[in-house]
Amino acid sequence: MPEAVLSGFVRFLADALDMLLNLYFWILLIAAVLTWVSPDPRNPIVRFLYSVTEPVLYAVRRRLPFVQTAGIDLSPLVVMLGIMLVQYVIVAPLRRLAFEIDASLPLLLG
Repeated sequence: MPEAVLSGFVRFLADALDMLLNLYFWILLIAAVLTWVSPDPRNPIVRFLYSVTEPVLYAVRRRLPFVQTAGIDLSPLVVMLGIMLVQYVIVAPLRRLAFEIDASLPLLLG
């Protein structure tokens, strides 16, 4: 029975991480699109999007100064690619691990 609990926890961890990464991906995409239309900076939604995305984007711009070239800021694209990489390298193996634990349960139970 501990294997079932472990499998459930690993699956929950993978799903929660995947959900958070997807949510941040969409928030980042919306914030990037909003920069094209110059929204009112006092708007609470714009302020929220800025406060959630700007610390990460600033860190990327500081570490990779070449992402801002010719007036184009590619830091959202770099972060989005990073999110996809984390989903591929961490979330997918966690899901596989949960599946393998589930598959081994009948063998362990007899």
